[in-house]
Amino acid sequence: MHQSVNLEPWRDAFVMLGSSAGALVGLLFIVMSLHFDRISRNPDANTRISLDGGRNNTYHLLTVLVEATLVLAPQPMALLGAELVAINLFGLRLPLTITHRYLRQNVTISERGGFPTTVILTITAAYLLGAIGAGVLIASRDWGLYFVAASCLIKIVRTALTAWMLMFGTVHALPAEPSR
Repeated sequence: MHQSVNLEPWRDAFVMLGSSAGALVGLLFIVMSLHFDRISRNPDANTRISLDGGRNNTYHLLTVLVEATLVLAPQPMALLGAELVAINLFGLRLPLTITHRYLRQNVTISERGGFPTTVILTITAAYLLGAIGAGVLIASRDWGLYFVAASCLIKIVRTALTAWMLMFGTVHALPAEPSR
């Protein structure tokens, strides 16, 4: 017989995480659409990474929304774990793609005026934490939900802080030198 996750202690936490992620997706669309003209005027590396970062923020939040939905859906623990591993490993491509595209370019949007290393490391760690927690669920240990919940919370907080950085970093960014 397949063991199911005991959701009772987790239900409110994942309802809150999913609801928060859904609401923030809506707000992110509004903010990006209000500032799209200003962002799209300068097609340099700072503008491109800001647009990619905004898109990735949406994907991070949608990942949390999907994860919360899967956790709340009645299903065997091993199946839930497999789904969450797949989602987190798929999401891991986002910070890796940003790094590959922009690491060697003159990006100046971070809080320190350079490449957003802290952002990339934090979101990468969040996806890895989610995948580890999901692996624990595959092994039929419901304490893996601590890791999954922490991963979701980190994604939400990091996304909000990144949106703030992108909003103000783009305004204060130095003109990026064209990449060769």
